[in-house]
Amino acid sequence: MLKTISLALAGVVAAGTAAIAGTVEYVAPPMVEVMEPSGSMGSSGAWIIPVLAIVLIAVAVSASDD
Repeated sequence: MLKTISLALAGVVAAGTAAIAGTVEYVAPPMVEVMEPSGSMGSSGAWIIPVLAIVLIAVAVSASDD
């Protein structure tokens, strides 16, 4: 009799745990589309720094002719 009660109790606990836990379901986040700005708006001026670096290097090389 004790064995039957313990099996019934184990079954109730297992069924209750499964009912509470539910199933795991993966929900993918929504896709976000990032739009690149069009080229007709003009550049951001990022080309100025490399040009200045080249000019400064050229000036430093030409000025060191001792």
